[in-house]
Amino acid sequence: MKFLEDVKIGDVLMTGRHVFNADEIKSFANRYDPQLFHVDEEAAARSHFGALCASGWHTAAAWMRLYVDHTRAEHDAMRARGEKIPAVGPALGLRELKWLKPVYVGDAIDYKSEVTDVRVSNSRPGFGLMTLLTTGTNQNGVLAISFISTTFLQRHPETP
Repeated sequence: MKFLEDVKIGDVLMTGRHVFNADEIKSFANRYDPQLFHVDEEAAARSHFGALCASGWHTAAAWMRLYVDHTRAEHDAMRARGEKIPAVGPALGLRELKWLKPVYVGDAIDYKSEVTDVRVSNSRPGFGLMTLLTTGTNQNGVLAISFISTTFLQRHPETP
């Protein structure tokens, strides 16, 4: 992640791809969302989904993992170049979370975040707020998940 002044509206961050498999779907669901269409293949086949599908929360959590991994890798590369690393977070939450298409076994979701707003924080000197529209699209180009998030991002230390 860059400093606030380096981020521009329209910037796109490709956080990565996650492929959902049956064991992972059931494991996540058994812990956090144990509805039958997430944990039992036979019951899922009889449900309105027609097959085992991932919890929407699972699709959001997969993005979070990829986002953190991407940010860590970016910061490691910055460190290796001797650059300063900005403080990131906390996030202010998600809004307009939409699960638009079920995610089935074998689906590969590509996650992308686009900067939609950048502004200086009124409450935290030295920080700004970055708003992202995040989407997850399956291997067929169909949008499966979308949400808006806002997080604090450090300004350049030299910025008045």
